[in-house]
Amino acid sequence: MLRFGSRALPRMVSSSSGLHTTSVTGAQRNESGRYSVTMIPGDGVGPDLMYSVQDVIKAVGAPVDFEIFNLSEVNEAISAPFDAVEKSIRKNGVAIKGVINVPETSRTGELQSVNQHFRNNLDLYANVVKVKSLPGVKSRHANMDFVVIREQTEGEYSALEHESVPGVVECLKVVTAEKSRRIAKFAFDYATKHGRKKVTAVHKANIMKLGDGLFLRCCQEIAQYYPEIKFENMIVDNTSMQMTSHPQQFDVMVMPNLYGNIIDNLAAGLVGGAGLVAGASYSADLAVFEPGARHTFDSAVGKNSANPTAMLLSSVKLLEHLGLDADAAKIEGAVHKVLQEGQTKTRDLGGFASTQQFTAAVINNI
Repeated sequence: MLRFGSRALPRMVSSSSGLHTTSVTGAQRNESGRYSVTMIPGDGVGPDLMYSVQDVIKAVGAPVDFEIFNLSEVNEAISAPFDAVEKSIRKNGVAIKGVINVPETSRTGELQSVNQHFRNNLDLYANVVKVKSLPGVKSRHANMDFVVIREQTEGEYSALEHESVPGVVECLKVVTAEKSRRIAKFAFDYATKHGRKKVTAVHKANIMKLGDGLFLRCCQEIAQYYPEIKFENMIVDNTSMQMTSHPQQFDVMVMPNLYGNIIDNLAAGLVGGAGLVAGASYSADLAVFEPGARHTFDSAVGKNSANPTAMLLSSVKLLEHLGLDADAAKIEGAVHKVLQEGQTKTRDLGGFASTQQFTAAVINNI
């Protein structure tokens, strides 16, 4: 147990997936020995990518059934009630989710997006994106293997802004010691469980001395309880430069909400693009698997050209979370083989294969 004053915090336990760091999966088999999983296709190409997930999981024979709910802020006509989606996830304990588009303006005047309501209501405080070089995918750098851990329930995404006088808008960035310690501890527990050697806290405490200063001090405080893990801190703008010049130096990175969003996308670009990186979000007892870089690719809707790799690898992490390691390994191995052979490439990888052709190639390699 770790203690902060009178408070005791137990170490978290992780599965072998490389993403799961909560102590309880929350998912249970039903009487037929199958798992029920909430599926949220999302906007843009999300529904097409979820068809790929369903086809591949069916092909591998995994005992998984999906409860499908549309959730959208731009297409409210087909969107399910948020309460129904939340109830399903709490019941199942696990979900797989596409990207939900966030419009730049709100028709209702509500500043907090559906995405943020989703994360806050379910307390999905930790977003984890594992960034690793993939076989057969050309990129500027090789041998990358690091993890981006993002606090995603506060910071600039608190949606607390107002126009104090015409032409002057004030936006509040909320940083609390409780949530900063919680995400820092999550990062160090992750590093400990997965044999990682270093945690880097990313911040802008040189300018935001109170807000980011608090986040950094909380990370430093937690680091003292993990002497076996090297701790560093780095200003976010320097982090961006270091990632593009020498990304191999990073191991586990932990950061506030906005910086995490930016770094996730930068990291995805380093290994080949948004269509290749899986992610997941965790509360104390829920897990939601989703792409690591959140883009809806509206320009590809209806063209059958999106790369399903990120969503398929998200389903791999989902199966590992459920303890279905053999099924997960088959899908991951098949995806890697298709990428390595390079005969079936989607347009983002320099080829002409469709989403369906890539999915069929994966199924043929299971």
